[in-house]
Amino acid sequence: MELQSERTSSRTTALSISQGLLDRAPLRPSATLNCAAYRGKSVLVSGAGGSIGSEICQQLLAHRPRVLVLFELNEFALYSVEAALRPHAARAGCQIVPVLGSVGSGPLADQVLRENAVQVVLHAAAYKHVPLVEANPLAGLSNNVIGTQVLARAADRHRVERFVLISSDKAVRPGNVMGGTKRLAELVVQDLAGRSVHTAFAIVRFGNVLGSSGSVVPLFQDQIRRGGPVTVTHPDIMRYFMTMEEAVHLVLMAGNMARGAEVFVLDMGKPVRILDLARRMITAAGYRPRDAHTPDGDIEIALTGLRPGEKMVEELTLSGILSPTAHPKIFSAQEDGLSEVEIAIFLRSLHTAVDSGDRDSGLDLLRRWVEGYGPGNDTRPLATQVV
Repeated sequence: MELQSERTSSRTTALSISQGLLDRAPLRPSATLNCAAYRGKSVLVSGAGGSIGSEICQQLLAHRPRVLVLFELNEFALYSVEAALRPHAARAGCQIVPVLGSVGSGPLADQVLRENAVQVVLHAAAYKHVPLVEANPLAGLSNNVIGTQVLARAADRHRVERFVLISSDKAVRPGNVMGGTKRLAELVVQDLAGRSVHTAFAIVRFGNVLGSSGSVVPLFQDQIRRGGPVTVTHPDIMRYFMTMEEAVHLVLMAGNMARGAEVFVLDMGKPVRILDLARRMITAAGYRPRDAHTPDGDIEIALTGLRPGEKMVEELTLSGILSPTAHPKIFSAQEDGLSEVEIAIFLRSLHTAVDSGDRDSGLDLLRRWVEGYGPGNDTRPLATQVV
């Protein structure tokens, strides 16, 4: 299938780049490792047609779930991922159930969880593109926060065994709306984790994924194909990176370890300068970078200035303190949440802002409830300690 071919090409490119740039050997997942949390279970993946969601589905089949529910809002994305997965699912003895709709629909969430007797939810559905969410904050708040609230509460009502929120390093002291919505989604899950009797709620937080939709790798590849320029916002901007394969492998491992209330943080290695990434990709394509230092190069690197909400360096924890887990590449962070009363206040205000289309009130909620939130926020991260 075309989707599978694109995924293989993207994975190969990401692996090649990671080996030469990330200053660490990429994790090579074991194809024989099975997780008890998924084997023989009914598993729902939200955002199943996205780059991360589809990789989660692909890797899940190796753990032989009984049912795999593909929950996706985009019709073509759902069609594509179902078509790509069906032959693999047949060999794994897994039933594929495609569900077209929004995680923010309470009646649909209840119906899907009930009819498929879902035992595990891996919640990857989110709007994640920083500039787009910055320009459309209410859409981001509705999908990323209210969608998480609706699906998580439905999971609790239906006594799902475990619910894993896929989060982002951009949720830590966010400088943009997207990161702020991801932190609010974390707060919703943290609240339920402290009150649920039947469901183990956990969060997995990590940075950028090489080759995911909208990431810098496919953007730079396209710019190089067109002859440049390759655009970098700032010469010193840095990001954490993982390959898609290793990120999803560790997400599944963390979900298997979840007992409730954990904030798992994946080992991303050292942050990478985006300017170095651009130079390496231009060189790997057989060209010479052209910048102030090498004016006779082939492909220009153009500095465009930081975008609205963009931070120089992302962070992985609020406290800077990580604790080891049973897996050497997975850590646990202790993150303070909000009280049940505070959660109720912010969610009531959030629903009012979204329902009334009040953009200013929505942004006020981010400023009030998200620690460190602020456009232009560029505080340098705390030195991370493992204790």
